[in-house]
Amino acid sequence: MAVPETDLARIRRFCDEQVPPEMRDQVRVEYRVRGRTVTLVEHRPPWNPALGLEWTDTPQARMKYDEQTKGWTLYWFDRNSRAHLYDLLEPDLPIERLLAEYDDDPTCIFKG
Repeated sequence: MAVPETDLARIRRFCDEQVPPEMRDQVRVEYRVRGRTVTLVEHRPPWNPALGLEWTDTPQARMKYDEQTKGWTLYWFDRNSRAHLYDLLEPDLPIERLLAEYDDDPTCIFKG
């Protein structure tokens, strides 16, 4: 079983709410799904268009779904884009709890 569609819909809405529409030409928060893992990614336009027109991607948080417990576990990324367990939350929580923790960002570890 993959990620539940209801949770993906919550994640999609959450990402859409992170940046006002009038600012989306400067920054976007999107998500990527791979199996039972969802990664929140910040996209920014090129700072120097002469170097290329590709937007840069910075992973901000990873959430892994456990089919047995029907819960999620949160991870953060270091400066080398390696994911680490976010140990301020217990594992196997509802997706809403992980999104709230990311949004609050009490340690400034997700959004800087």
